Amino acid sequence: MPDLPDDPLVSAAWLAERLDAPDIRILDATMYLPGDPRDAKAQFAERRIPGAAFFDINEIADTASSLPHMLAPPEKFASRVKKLGVGDGARVVVYDNHGLFSAARVWWNFRVMGHEDVVVLDGGFPAWERGGYPIETGPPQTRMERHFTPRMRSDLVRDINDVKRLVETDGRMPLLDARPAGRFSGETPEPRAGLRSGHMPGARSVPFSALLDQNGVMRSKEDLAHVFAEAGADASKAAVCTCGSGVTAAVVALALARLGRWDAAVYDGSWAEWGGREDTPVVTGPA
Repeated sequence: MPDLPDDPLVSAAWLAERLDAPDIRILDATMYLPGDPRDAKAQFAERRIPGAAFFDINEIADTASSLPHMLAPPEKFASRVKKLGVGDGARVVVYDNHGLFSAARVWWNFRVMGHEDVVVLDGGFPAWERGGYPIETGPPQTRMERHFTPRMRSDLVRDINDVKRLVETDGRMPLLDARPAGRFSGETPEPRAGLRSGHMPGARSVPFSALLDQNGVMRSKEDLAHVFAEAGADASKAAVCTCGSGVTAAVVALALARLGRWDAAVYDGSWAEWGGREDTPVVTGPA
């Protein structure tokens, strides 16, 4: 990636200059949480960045799991993304309609599958609109299928047993929770029914919203370092990131990558799994 900055994010201006580059593949990764009436696919069908394809987080997933949008098996991931025109050697740029939310999850998905040539559009579609760049309407473009070779990176994923062991080690590796502070402390109920309130013992609260400005643009490196320090989290260490269902945890991993820690892992099941079981310890109150 010779002309990309050493940063997991790119600006709308950067993408606009390369919009017609033959190796660029743009993916709209917008998703909405349960209960939100908006339809991400319908929005994509109406308006999108030119040349974009839609990455369905809920479908390009392990749909056999009872947990939401779990990481897809490598074979399924490869099968789906090649139909989106993403192949080996492609430069993948991911965005969403929030600013920065679900795009980070797809950035992490590609990295887990061994595809490092992936970045997130900082500020997402709103930043693209604010910049006055072209917007495509009408039927989306059809892309030629490409060959995609998954090379699974298990070091970037953690399961429930990994996190149980991590909790038992009493914080030797930071466990960073991206949920809002009220859900972390247990003062605010979980949006998913049947989940206990609180957090994992030893976890630190790093709400993903604290990493962004009011426009959904990620804060500067200096500001990010301050947010982690204020949370009592050592951003210089490898970390495991968690949240409600493995989406905003990837925003924390993205912020850590911006600070030079590209090895942050995501607990894929997150609180949807941990908070729904009886054999996992849960505490309430501040970190």
